[in-house]
Amino acid sequence: MAEQQRLRYLVEGAGAWLLFGFFRLLPLDWASALGGLIASSIGPHLRVSDVARRNLRRAMPELDPEQIERTTRKVWNNLGRVVAEYPRLREIRIFEPRGRVETSGFGDILNARSGSKRYIFFSAHYGNWEIASLAAAQAGLAIANVYRAPNNPIVDRLLTRMRGGETVLIPKGRVAARRAMESLRIGRHLSMLVDQKMNDGIAVPFFGRDAMTAPALARLALRFNATVVPVRVLRLKGASFRLMAETPLALPRSGDSATDTYTLMTKVNETVERWVREHPEQWLWVHRRWPD
Repeated sequence: MAEQQRLRYLVEGAGAWLLFGFFRLLPLDWASALGGLIASSIGPHLRVSDVARRNLRRAMPELDPEQIERTTRKVWNNLGRVVAEYPRLREIRIFEPRGRVETSGFGDILNARSGSKRYIFFSAHYGNWEIASLAAAQAGLAIANVYRAPNNPIVDRLLTRMRGGETVLIPKGRVAARRAMESLRIGRHLSMLVDQKMNDGIAVPFFGRDAMTAPALARLALRFNATVVPVRVLRLKGASFRLMAETPLALPRSGDSATDTYTLMTKVNETVERWVREHPEQWLWVHRRWPD
């Protein structure tokens, strides 16, 4: 079994290397458009798209079948663009005037780079989510990014190389919490995506249904009195984006740790839900976010 798994990883890794190498040969806008076209042509016919359709029907029952199909196709278009943009991710200059990324809400954050305040930035698999952690690094913030590593270690190394070496990466797992706490202790900030299902998390409402949610963000923020900042990456057109740092979430202080954790994570899920409702085509609906 180990040999079969190793062979599968090699084949998948080689395929990913060839795919990223091909997109690397193209200008960013061309690569993004082609990736979106390929994914939106193939993705809706894959079995996993049934997960997206089921999620959309349950979360947004006001959508009719035609809207669900159109949204599913656009979800794949966005995902294909994200994949195709990876090889040139490091060439995107976030704070460059008149560049491909509009920014708002980062004034106080940039002014506090040398201060003692600790930030925890959270985002979701929305637009091109990699732009958020890229921005923190380019802004000169010492930051650690908590992420879910792909099962295939070869693909993980490829993605890590394309993200660049300015950000400390903390794969989710048994030692992630300890490494995240150590990062905050020594003066780093944290960034994390918060919209994935965590089977041993806590049940928090999301689109009116309980979704198993990782409580780490709330526990770390409450322990270190960190400033929790929602950061959204909205795809505007093609490979152009709007990056928005929103008003920090207030930390609840009831005196009960479990209650405060639940309250803060409820605010986090409400924030992500608001984003998704505004632009459902930009969220990763193919993920099994809710229990069956």
